[in-house]
Amino acid sequence: MEWTTEKRYKKYSEWTAEELLDLQAQATKSDYQLSYHVRPQSGLLNDPNGFSYFNGEYNLFYQAFPFGAAHGLKSWFHLTSKDLVHWKNMGLAVKPDTKFDSHGAYSGSAHVIGDELFLMYTGNHRDENWERHTYQIGAKMDKNYNITKLEKPMIEKPDHVTEHFRDPQLIKFNDMYYAIIGAQDAKTKTGKISLFRSKDLKKWQDLGYVDFSNDEMGYMIECPNLVFVDEIPVLIFCPQGLDKNITNYQNIYPNMYMLGEQMRFNKAKFITNQEKPLNLDDGFDVYATQAFNAPNGKAYAISWVGLPDISYPTDAENWANCMSQVKELHVKEGVLYQQPVPAMASLRKNGTPLRVEKTLDTHQTLMQDASQNYELKLDIEANQEGELYFAANNNLSAGIKISFSTKDDAYLTVNRSQAGIAFDQEHGETRTIKLDANQRLSIDLFVDHSLAEMFINNGKNTMTFRYFAPKENTKLAIASDGELNFTGTHWIMEK
Repeated sequence: MEWTTEKRYKKYSEWTAEELLDLQAQATKSDYQLSYHVRPQSGLLNDPNGFSYFNGEYNLFYQAFPFGAAHGLKSWFHLTSKDLVHWKNMGLAVKPDTKFDSHGAYSGSAHVIGDELFLMYTGNHRDENWERHTYQIGAKMDKNYNITKLEKPMIEKPDHVTEHFRDPQLIKFNDMYYAIIGAQDAKTKTGKISLFRSKDLKKWQDLGYVDFSNDEMGYMIECPNLVFVDEIPVLIFCPQGLDKNITNYQNIYPNMYMLGEQMRFNKAKFITNQEKPLNLDDGFDVYATQAFNAPNGKAYAISWVGLPDISYPTDAENWANCMSQVKELHVKEGVLYQQPVPAMASLRKNGTPLRVEKTLDTHQTLMQDASQNYELKLDIEANQEGELYFAANNNLSAGIKISFSTKDDAYLTVNRSQAGIAFDQEHGETRTIKLDANQRLSIDLFVDHSLAEMFINNGKNTMTFRYFAPKENTKLAIASDGELNFTGTHWIMEK
C-alpha cells in the first residue's frame, strides 16, 4: 500500500467501519501477534502516553494510527488496569479534531488534579504551506472517561526552539506545576529539554533548558521523563543523533537515562555525578519509555517496542509494534534496576511448571518443545559458558541464539540474524553486554510470539527485541561444549 500524504491524513470519519474491521481481523490473525502484551487492535501503535493512576486503576494511553502501519493522523487510545498486567481496552480517547491538533494528537502525559485526570500533550497542525506548528494542549478526563479539551493551548512554541517541540511531561513539585518538554534549539539545532513553571496551569514561565550534561545531546531530544526512583531523581530521554563517542549505542536512536542527586526545578538544573547517559535497555527495539510515580511512591515504566524510521515485517500485514510489559524501577548501588511487576506471575499457567536441575556433559544439548508464549528462568553457575536457543528449528540452525560466559571475560550476546525474516540489519544483528566476572548469571526470559524481554541478574540489565520466526520453530534448547551447571523453571504464559 502506498501511503500518500493525503491518505495518511485522511479524517477518521472517512474510513468505513468495514475497512477498520478488516484491518482488525488481519492483525488478529497474524502469526506474529502477541498474546499477553499490549498490542494494536489494528494499524500502528507507538509512544506510551498518560501513564498514571486515577480513579482506582492504572491508566495507559498510546499514540496510534489505526488504519495501517504508517505514521499518519495520530490519536490516543486508552487502556485501564487494576494490576499493570491485565489491560482493558477503552477505545479511542483523544481525537485529532481541533485546530491545534488537526494533524495529530502527539505524545504527552497525565497528572491527577482533584477528581479529574489532566492530560497534557502535543498537538500537531499543518498550515496551507504544510509547515508544522506545535502546541502543548491540555484536556481533562472525568471518572466516566469523558474528555474535554481546553479551548486554548497551554504553551505555545517559544522563538528559541524550532517546530520540534513536543512530548510534555506534567509534574507537580512543592505546589508548583512543571512541564518538561523535548526540544530542538533554533540556533544550534541541538537537542534540549525545556522546562516551564506554573501555579495554575494557565500562565507559564519559561525557565529555559534543563542543565543536565556538558555534552551535546544530538539534534533532538524526544520523550523526556523525570521520575523519582527510591527517592532518587532519574531522567529518562531519547536523544536523536547522539554522538556515539559520548555513549556507545547501536540502535538508530537510543533510549537513555541518568541518575541524579537532586532536581533543582527553579534553577532548571539536574544535578548528577553520572558522566554520561546510559542505555535504558540493551536490546534492539526499546524507545519512548514513559515512567511515573504511583500514589504508593513506586516508580513504574513502560516502553514502546519499536523504533522511529524502522520498517518491521508486520508492516506488510498493516499493523506494527507493541508495548513492553510494565517494569518496576529501583536504584541499587548506583544502578537502575528494572523488574517485572508481581502480577506478571499471575499469567503463569496452572499446574506443575517444568523444572530442570541439570549438569550438562561435554557437547550435550538439552532441548524441548515450547509454546510461543512462556517465561523461562535460568540460574547459571559461575565459570560456565554455553548457548541458549529459542524460537529455533530442530537442528538449531535457525532461531534466537544467546551466548553467555560467566568466566573471567563474562558476557551475554543476543544474536537474531538467523531468527526468521530479516529487518533493520543496518544497525546490527547482535547486542552484547558485559557481566561481572566469575559470578552466577540469572536470566528471566519472557517470550510472546514475536517479542522477547530478558531481565538479567534481577533486572540490572534488560534486553528487549522483536523477531519474526516461522511459527513451527518452537524449540527451546541450552547447550555447551563443556560441562554446564544450571537450574531452570519454565511456565506457559496465558492471559
